[in-house]
Amino acid sequence: MSQFFTIHSENPQRRLISQVVAILRAGGLIVYPTDSSYALGCQIGDKAAMERISRIRQIDKDHNFTLVCRDLSEIGTYAKVDNTAFRLMKSLTPGPYTFILKATHEVPRRLQNPKRKTIGLRVPDHAIAQSLLEILGEPIMSSTLIMPDKEIPETEPEIIRDLLAQQVDLIIDGGNCGLEPTTVVDMMTEQPNILRHGKGPVDVFKTEEL
Repeated sequence: MSQFFTIHSENPQRRLISQVVAILRAGGLIVYPTDSSYALGCQIGDKAAMERISRIRQIDKDHNFTLVCRDLSEIGTYAKVDNTAFRLMKSLTPGPYTFILKATHEVPRRLQNPKRKTIGLRVPDHAIAQSLLEILGEPIMSSTLIMPDKEIPETEPEIIRDLLAQQVDLIIDGGNCGLEPTTVVDMMTEQPNILRHGKGPVDVFKTEEL
């Protein structure tokens, strides 16, 4: 049975955030709120937790996992990006965007898209997610909480508890954070390519010259 924490969405209780981080470091799988929707999260190197995410979502090996970062200062460790693309990403973060980039050798192969060797990176504009990242000191490996038979993410913590109480270690109730997933942008092409139009506006990609 999973634990269930109610955490303030704007002023997260540091004591509870520290407990969440301890669960992550012990190999736990959590459900946490972001600026677009709820997500599943675990430590980067945790193969068992990643496999649990895959089972919950019933995703295949070509799925793009995402590293959720505190800010773009971590991007050079996990992805290759040129200066022009970096400036565009900086103008949109923190925010509800996932950027698909070429992964570096620091990213475990099992997290990369097996064909393109890419990884998703994003910087959320949400106090709970930011507090977790600050104390954890590294990105959270993450996937939007969309159940196999659904097209939109889960939004209600009580319903999430009914669905996943036996499959995750912790569910954070951070209130309703919306039901739109992130806008996913492929930065590997000559011009940014919108793979999924979600919460983030896309007008900037129509006018930006890369």
